[in-house]
Amino acid sequence: MPRITPLPATEATPAIDAAFEAHVTDYPGSRITNMKATLGRSLLAFQVYMYWYPLYEEVKKIVGNRQAYLFAHAVSEGSNCPLCTTFFRRIIIDNGERPEDLQLTDSDQALVDFGSAIAQHKGEISDELYAPIAERYTDEQVVVLVAFAGQMMATNVFNNVLDVDIDAYLYPYLPLTNQTQP
Repeated sequence: MPRITPLPATEATPAIDAAFEAHVTDYPGSRITNMKATLGRSLLAFQVYMYWYPLYEEVKKIVGNRQAYLFAHAVSEGSNCPLCTTFFRRIIIDNGERPEDLQLTDSDQALVDFGSAIAQHKGEISDELYAPIAERYTDEQVVVLVAFAGQMMATNVFNNVLDVDIDAYLYPYLPLTNQTQP
């Protein structure tokens, strides 16, 4: 049960309605999820968190689509966020892979380990995990990757603190060990 329920459409102000509409227009395929509707209780909070999208697009430019969603999944899993982990499981599965049996290159593994460690250790990263990232990417790219991981963690924290319900469209993507629907 969520600690704060998503904003019902009937309670949305014109400003929130406009922000929701602009979001789904600007990012085709996106929807107003339970998390976004909960954020909709504060226009500023919604706007700030939706900057996740342009940052994610920058990450995709740097590492490619697959590594971007693997990185986001690693951060979400490292943060123990069921909602975001399931969201990225969906992307992995819809791209023809099994999250439990990913075939990772050395580059993939370095990025996944980096993202997971950022979340698990709250940014305390060993030189061993940082070195392959610093060798592969420019300073600007590393800044984008770390900023995205931080934004991803903020999303994870929001969902975890408020016990935001996993959206029904994600139920088929829940891990096999957690098939109980919220």
